[in-house]
Amino acid sequence: MSGYSDAFKQEVELSLSRRHFCGLIASTGALGFCGGCAVNPATGKEDLILVGAGDEKAIGLREHPKILAQFGGVYDDPSVTGYVASIGGRLAAATETPGLGFTFTLLNSPVVNAFALPGGYVYITRGLMALAQNEAELAGVLGHEIGHVSARHSAQRMSQTMLAQLGVGLLGAIVGGQSSQLAGGVAGLYLKSYSRDQEFEADMLGVRYMNRAGYDARAMASFLRGLRANSRLDAKIEGRPPGDIDAFDIGATHPRTIERVQRAVANSGKGRAGGKRQGRDDYLNTLDGMIFGDGPDQGYVLGQRFAHPKLRFEFTVPPGFALRNKLDRLTAASRKKGATIVFDAAPKPFQGSMAAYLSNVWARGARVQQLERITVNGMPAATGWVRGSGPKGPLAFRLIAIRFNARAIYRFLFAAPPSVMPSLSTAFQRTTYSFRRLTPAQVEDLKPRTLAIVEADSGDSSERLVQRMAFDAYRRERFNVLNGLEGSTPPKSGSRLKLVVRSG
Repeated sequence: MSGYSDAFKQEVELSLSRRHFCGLIASTGALGFCGGCAVNPATGKEDLILVGAGDEKAIGLREHPKILAQFGGVYDDPSVTGYVASIGGRLAAATETPGLGFTFTLLNSPVVNAFALPGGYVYITRGLMALAQNEAELAGVLGHEIGHVSARHSAQRMSQTMLAQLGVGLLGAIVGGQSSQLAGGVAGLYLKSYSRDQEFEADMLGVRYMNRAGYDARAMASFLRGLRANSRLDAKIEGRPPGDIDAFDIGATHPRTIERVQRAVANSGKGRAGGKRQGRDDYLNTLDGMIFGDGPDQGYVLGQRFAHPKLRFEFTVPPGFALRNKLDRLTAASRKKGATIVFDAAPKPFQGSMAAYLSNVWARGARVQQLERITVNGMPAATGWVRGSGPKGPLAFRLIAIRFNARAIYRFLFAAPPSVMPSLSTAFQRTTYSFRRLTPAQVEDLKPRTLAIVEADSGDSSERLVQRMAFDAYRRERFNVLNGLEGSTPPKSGSRLKLVVRSG
């Protein structure tokens, strides 16, 4: 669950000061003496750590605002954020370094993700929280991230990078550029996601902290089963291949398996009784009413329609295109035709015409063909197309720039193989001209989905509950994944279940 962006990794590397390298050279001589080794109280291992605890805390403090900006800020409900912090605090108190000063943050993002920064900054998203079935499962996620912090995995990785970069300099001085490039390639490997050994170590520590805090550590494995089921469903809905199930959630940087988690639980439980707390009722009470999926700050995907109540616009993509909402752009892909739509906002204001913006700013350096001024529902716009290439061959790009107001320019990029683009021309044109401003009444009608906790009675069938799910498709599959169920078994009378409903 590393969650680091490439930019963050580069900034971390660059932020390490020269005194680390000077101290390393002075203490190691020919790199034969481990002057930075120390016994980690959590793992009992002697690690080479060239990054001080104060440096880790400074890195986390500096990057924290950037994480908030990237993931939609803190979820605006003190009762929910306080609940998450209380679970994290209970686990942190069970670590070998309870005085480290952990910070636990619930991010306002529908993406299922969790990660930690150096210095004890631990994050989960509300998307992940909605997927978990009880407090113990959430504790398992937090405990794992605390394990990464306690084991100082980020510091290990940064220290290895520093050593590798020092080696690059020495090799370059001795044998020249070719070896320097080779060593640089090896050094880059240290900035990838955590290794399997580190993930297993974080699981071991997470289980230890769960046991000490009284939680049922088996919940760590049950959450991972739910995560895999959710990833498979997302891949199915978006038309991605089954092997691509980890592309968009914590599995992308998190090489864990249920078997290894179960082994961590078994190993940590030898010789002592584990905790028993699951906390399902308290957990479901906290989830009741929480926003599910996109919120008003992100805009709503409504089938083929995208509507943004805060920015006050909407548009519709063609049938067969699967919409995916991201923080800085919206994409829609058609696997069958190999075509993609990307919608975003221009990063900077521009005072000239849209034709000048498209040719001189957005597509600067490219040969724009058939550049044309148009009007889209009363808004000045421009269109043109350019040739390019993608991973699978040549592509044609149709560009649309629309001036929404004096501060905002919105952009459509339609991409498809040249042989396919003519057949999609009309559909892409309809999407362009579907872009329109929302009226105040239309904005008022847009409400987020929320979680509702219901208690099944003796007359409830699972199908009746499924029909209450606020989705146009895959209701049964979404209901099952959300509640950790399989098939269509009727719910037990009195059981509490999660539904997704339209608020208001």
